[in-house]
Amino acid sequence: MRRKYIRKPGTSDVNMTPMLDIVFIMLIFFIVTASFVVEKGLPINHSHPIGPPPAEASDNISFLIDSNDRVYHEGRYIDIWSAEAVIKQKITANPKAPVVLSVFTGSKLKTLIRLYDLALSVGVPKHQIGIVTPEH
Repeated sequence: MRRKYIRKPGTSDVNMTPMLDIVFIMLIFFIVTASFVVEKGLPINHSHPIGPPPAEASDNISFLIDSNDRVYHEGRYIDIWSAEAVIKQKITANPKAPVVLSVFTGSKLKTLIRLYDLALSVGVPKHQIGIVTPEH
């Protein structure tokens, strides 16, 4: 014999599906309409040289960073990690030689910072490192 379930008076069954639908629709709405904070980096103003004015061109240890982040030394393309050896060689020959980093507009800041940090790690003082923008 089957048992019959008898509902007690006063109890009701609550259907949660419509409430969950509304909650998910609201969640999607708030995710889509939320404004996210876009962090901006520091702007670099290349309008004037930073650091000491470059000495005579023959004494400088100059590097050029083009808009494609390629590094050049004395007109030749070099790897960024070989720049450390170049700086060491030139600084041992002339300890007072300034390091001049010429940066074209459109180059990435990380390439400039790598070269700057390489010069500092070799032992070049901060006041001997100059950053300039070539004028075209």
